[in-house]
Amino acid sequence: MSNNIVTVAYIAAIILFILSLGGLSNQETAKRGNLYGIIGMALAVGATALGAAISNYTVLIAVIVLGVVIGAFLASRVEMTEMPELVAVLHSFVGLAAVLVGIGNYLEPGSGLVGWWGV
Repeated sequence: MSNNIVTVAYIAAIILFILSLGGLSNQETAKRGNLYGIIGMALAVGATALGAAISNYTVLIAVIVLGVVIGAFLASRVEMTEMPELVAVLHSFVGLAAVLVGIGNYLEPGSGLVGWWGV
């Protein structure tokens, strides 16, 4: 898949994530917000998997399976009254992901994204 198509897919995923957050702010639109989030994540993961930068699908599949197992385990053990705690745990994983991305960028600084001005 060309870099232009991957970039467009990422932008579409970002828009869907923003729509998802807006939809989740109200009980009447929460289903639609969840749907936008699911579509956005599927689009982002698909663009990443089909992009030119991925050469080892074993690692990608292993990480996705690990995330699904951890998420399903945590979600199955939480009662509705403990939802704030589940959200806090999931935010901790988001923070951990941000730290790992930062470490990866530090260890391999030449692999950063280049904007249109760098072309």
